[in-house]
Amino acid sequence: MTRHTLPLLASLALSLTAAAQTPAIQAALQPFVDSRSLAGAVTLVATKDKVLSTDTAGFMDVGAKTSMRADSLFWIASMSKPITATAFMMLVDEGKVNVEDPVEKYLPEFKDVWLAVEEDKDHVLLRRPAHAIKVREVLSHTSGLQFKSGIEVPTLDQVSLRVAVLSHTLTPLMFEPGTQYKYSNAGINTAGRIIEVVSGMSYEAFLQQRLFDPLGMKDTTFWPNEEQVKRLAKGYKPNVAKDDLEETPISQLTYPLTDRARQPMPGGGLFSTAQDCAKFCQMLLCGGVANGKRLLSEAAIQQMTTKQTGDAVKDEYGFGFSTAGGTYGHGGAMATNMTVDPKLGLITVFMVQHSGFPGNGKESGGAFRKAAIEAFGKR
Repeated sequence: MTRHTLPLLASLALSLTAAAQTPAIQAALQPFVDSRSLAGAVTLVATKDKVLSTDTAGFMDVGAKTSMRADSLFWIASMSKPITATAFMMLVDEGKVNVEDPVEKYLPEFKDVWLAVEEDKDHVLLRRPAHAIKVREVLSHTSGLQFKSGIEVPTLDQVSLRVAVLSHTLTPLMFEPGTQYKYSNAGINTAGRIIEVVSGMSYEAFLQQRLFDPLGMKDTTFWPNEEQVKRLAKGYKPNVAKDDLEETPISQLTYPLTDRARQPMPGGGLFSTAQDCAKFCQMLLCGGVANGKRLLSEAAIQQMTTKQTGDAVKDEYGFGFSTAGGTYGHGGAMATNMTVDPKLGLITVFMVQHSGFPGNGKESGGAFRKAAIEAFGKR
């Protein structure tokens, strides 16, 4: 290689980087940054086999003016739910679990669940539910389980998965299983615990071996290491006047985030990047195949990503996936989102760290998706 070829290579590298960005997406997000209603974002648009665009806007640290990086790390919170459900359905594919089975077949502690039928400040009247909670009901938020139990305070990562799920069985159900929809970390945590019991592996080890490693999701973890923490976008919320940004920690988790004493939470404990989330979504859009290897059946994906809440329940939810409007995916507590649109063949990933927005910041995700579809929806 001669010194004359170096500028050419540098120019080529720069052009490849520029080609991976989309001016229309950057233009859609920049006004939110300029008005301080959005700290910063990483966005990604992909097809089943190609990343079409990766864009950054604003800052991962507003105070220090540290620009957002394409590989910035985010707490994806409830975006962990579809990842847990996908791991679970691998066991369904293998015939080791049946979603029509009662949960108590795998977790005997669920034989002693009670339903609250009358309650005030002085008493609670309990009776047995009409039928045992089914596996499909914990995966679709129709089990009647509370969002969390009384021991999962002040943070959600201080008790083991085994103990957390046991505590869910000691908390009365809110309604008869299968009759209503109520979003519940406890249900997805229960699915994670079944993974442990059936596979003989810890939940986190199963995810790493069966999903993260095969997909090359190198930045998806419950415990970001020191290098990853340096790439972690800071969290923000509206200030008291609701006209500016104020830094906020992740209140649901215990610091330091690197501490392995923190417990993995199937319902919302993962950290990840836009690139890793895209790899997960690409596997789904490819019908369960990644890098030439089948990880999941098409039948499992079809079941997970279509309405599983029953005819009597109007709310649409699959197994670990939001399913309304012909798309599927999930959002997280800090406003992250990944969505797969099978009709358009598009994946959109929106990564931010916001516990609420000042001004019109809550419109930023929609502005990104609108710009992404306009740019790539008719390719």
